[in-house]
Amino acid sequence: MATGTAGTAARTPAVARIRETPLLRWTLELDGIATALNGLVYVLAAGWVGDHLGLPTALLYPAGAFLVVVGALVFTVSTRREAPVLWVGAILVLNAVWAIDSVIVAAAGWFDPTTAGTVWILLQAGLVALFAVLQWAGLKRARR
Repeated sequence: MATGTAGTAARTPAVARIRETPLLRWTLELDGIATALNGLVYVLAAGWVGDHLGLPTALLYPAGAFLVVVGALVFTVSTRREAPVLWVGAILVLNAVWAIDSVIVAAAGWFDPTTAGTVWILLQAGLVALFAVLQWAGLKRARR
């Protein structure tokens, strides 16, 4: 039985041209900066934030640390000339999950947030969802 090369050829992973796609680059940059700064505030001012938003510091410290790391990674991806589509897709999915989870947290009243806390959670969800939508549009433009 002869084996043809057409079915066994190695496929190169799809690549997003980040530097050549301003929408994707700017969205990733802003996402990375906003995410890291938000995380820093949660870590450095967890008590103050918790008091004003009605969120426990036991949630804010680990969430903040997570956001700092994710923000740094997202910003790092934004500085690359090209990146695997899988990386950008993972960022997009993470943003979508964060936005959906935030709406669930606000709707369910978990952690007993103040009114300001509920508004903050929903505003954050909206911004993160916007990042996901813009990253999806930018990714469509940036694929090779």
